[in-house]
Amino acid sequence: MASSMLIKVTYLVVICLVLGISLTNANLSCGEMHHKTSPCVGFIQNIDSSVPAPCCEGIKTMYDNAKTPADHQDVCRCLKPTLQNIPRLNLDALANLAGNCGVDLHYKFTPDIDCDKYISDH
Repeated sequence: MASSMLIKVTYLVVICLVLGISLTNANLSCGEMHHKTSPCVGFIQNIDSSVPAPCCEGIKTMYDNAKTPADHQDVCRCLKPTLQNIPRLNLDALANLAGNCGVDLHYKFTPDIDCDKYISDH
């Protein structure tokens, strides 16, 4: 039961770190983004040696749905707090996840990213 909740929280964090997509203006809800990035968890925990294709598909879908810097900031603010609940988080894998999927965010996601400062001129 506890591990199921941890997995759900982990998925939520991945979304925030990867894209910071808007909850108010984007076409995807936080729950939908959680679902789309769930295949990424193993990679950012060093369980998977490469980024799974479904992970990249989810990241690209979310990125395509974020239209403005405000969209990206809203998602970042929503999902960033869950990073603290991901065990064995590989910060390098997390920071490079979007780039490994061919998405250029113009910033690196980290657990301490300032969503307003680094996601502004996108």
